[in-house]
Amino acid sequence: MSPLSKVQNATIEDILSKVEKYITQEDEINTIKQAYEFAKLKHEGQFRKSGEPYIQHPLNVALILTTIYADYETISAGFMHDVLEDCDCTVEEMEEKFGSEITKLVKGVTKLSKINFSTENEYLIDYYKKIIVGMSEDVRVIIIKLADRLHNMRTLWALPEDRQKVKAHEALEILAPIAHHLGIHKIKSELEDLSLRYLKPDVFYDIAEKLNKTKLERDKTVYDMQREVVDLLNEHHIKHEIKGRAKSIYSIYNKLDKGKKFSDIYDLLALRILVNTEQECYLALGLIHSKYRPLPKRFKDYIAMPKPNMYQSLHTTVFGTDGYLFEIQIRTYEMDEIAENGIASHWAYKENGGSKVTANLMSSTEQKLQFFKSIIDLSHDGLSNEEFVNSVKDEVLNNNIYVFTPKGDVIELPKGATALDFAYRIHTKVGETTIGAIVNNNIVPLNYELKDNDIVKINTNKNSTPKKEWLNMVKLNQTKGKIKSYFSKNDRENYIERGKYLLEKELRKKKIAYADFLTEENVKKICDTLKVENLEEVYHVIGNGKSSSTSVIHIITKEDEAKTPKIVKPPINSDADIIVSGIDKVKVSLANCCNPIYGDAIVGYITKGNGITVHRLNCHNLEMLEERTLEVNWNTNANKKYLTCFLINTTTTDNHMLDLMQTISMQNISVDGIRTIDHTDYNSYEVTCYVTGLEQYEKLVLSLTKYPYVQNVERVIR
Repeated sequence: MSPLSKVQNATIEDILSKVEKYITQEDEINTIKQAYEFAKLKHEGQFRKSGEPYIQHPLNVALILTTIYADYETISAGFMHDVLEDCDCTVEEMEEKFGSEITKLVKGVTKLSKINFSTENEYLIDYYKKIIVGMSEDVRVIIIKLADRLHNMRTLWALPEDRQKVKAHEALEILAPIAHHLGIHKIKSELEDLSLRYLKPDVFYDIAEKLNKTKLERDKTVYDMQREVVDLLNEHHIKHEIKGRAKSIYSIYNKLDKGKKFSDIYDLLALRILVNTEQECYLALGLIHSKYRPLPKRFKDYIAMPKPNMYQSLHTTVFGTDGYLFEIQIRTYEMDEIAENGIASHWAYKENGGSKVTANLMSSTEQKLQFFKSIIDLSHDGLSNEEFVNSVKDEVLNNNIYVFTPKGDVIELPKGATALDFAYRIHTKVGETTIGAIVNNNIVPLNYELKDNDIVKINTNKNSTPKKEWLNMVKLNQTKGKIKSYFSKNDRENYIERGKYLLEKELRKKKIAYADFLTEENVKKICDTLKVENLEEVYHVIGNGKSSSTSVIHIITKEDEAKTPKIVKPPINSDADIIVSGIDKVKVSLANCCNPIYGDAIVGYITKGNGITVHRLNCHNLEMLEERTLEVNWNTNANKKYLTCFLINTTTTDNHMLDLMQTISMQNISVDGIRTIDHTDYNSYEVTCYVTGLEQYEKLVLSLTKYPYVQNVERVIR
């Protein structure tokens, strides 16, 4: 276990002694002292479940933050992170004493603390979405939250066993991966070990016992190898520090869980070499490879190609003393700080100017935080809840590949990403205008699956636009969301344009001036009736066929008051479904395009030689018919079933037909046909059935929409 795991009674003196090693401004140190005194005063009389005074928690959180060289604002906020939530303190009071920046951090942590973190929900929807809010405001909020959770994990023994497992699961599944992507290795590693200790105590202590049993043998082997490497580097006058590197219990568990034997985990034997310069890293590597045979395919150069979380180091595995395999890491002292403390480490160097590494780190912090940018982008790409969380899991928290632009910029993508995914990751506009891709100087299809270290060039044409088949060519849900968003926006614009044209055409036909009709008062009345926000939305519902221009005009002119169904008493003994005012013994049929059912608002159309066809009032086909409509009404004595057709749109590609059929049959509805319509990432079901009327249909819709996977139900107008 990490030395951080020891629960200790921290003091303000402990914290100040560490802070003063890297924070030199007296006013910043004074702010830290004031924050401690403020937190101590506010938490006076409060105790933790472990029995200790509450102030011990913020003290330990601040102490953890000093180990990753957090800045004075982060440490100050760490002291006060529970004050707004648990004490008598207002935001205004804190802002007056400590300013808006520190208060903003405390508010961010408070926001996260109010969330009921739960991994019981398969998709963790609320958990992920709400934690993003904290991330997007300031990454330091997350760093404080990680330190807060780490100290809570160290005192987890104070909670009941069931709560221990819940908290351990949260830490392992969500917080440890976040620490990893921030590059804060020491917090990530300890969270993992502590989580395993509570989730699988038998496994944890079994590994710990095996490590202790083999410790003497391993220590001797590592010592012998270390002495040889020291002699080799001294002989070539390379100043260095060398130490054995402990393997975390959780990382060993992961390898055992994948089927490896304890004796086969070669990197239990590991050395870390620290030197002063980047050049000396490569010199040391060359010397080690000249004496010890390297294991093929185990060399990694993260100095030339740093990880997105800023990690830099040389990794190699060699056959060392007595033929044992050793994993060796070579890095500069500064790289080691960044490897252990991640993004937070740049605060330790900001006053000293730092080296090239630190300068690059400071200038590209935003670029390096692709983890956070990816998540924030995802939340704006119109994905469903399920797609969003799957994206976070698959595209952000899982293994990634690293590819290059022609200029040498590194782009991080999930495994399986295609050339088209790459284009959209560069910029949405680049993706939308893509016409081809070149990988490693070879022309490839847009669905080409990228591999580590590929150099990718995207060819574009400003006049090119996305194709719907692209949805089958991409891996990332984020990319799919952008493509869908393009077509949704495009379709919407077309619908609006079509709706405006149809309304103007109908107004001309009725000899109504456009300006006279669309007065402010009339537009408000139409919007209220259709339950939309503005005139653009009115055009949209006309254009997509949900309402007709005739019915919209009728709202104002009242020419046809059949907007709500008129039920009239028919002649005695009449068995006709539809009553036509003033006309007897005429052929009347229901239109096949919109399938009216009893209770619908309807209108009759006088055909040429085939009687009267009855349409629903919002049937868009009325727009294309000549103006030969007349008033018709439902017969209250009608007692039959009517054919209707509707679409059930779901949110998944799973087969739900059995559930849906069962629900329909329970409503005493006779099904004439059902077919599945496969879309790229969801299914629709087109159902044709017989209902007694609108009332029965609406009850059916209510039953169907109770299923969480049913997005909506809509009647078909052909």
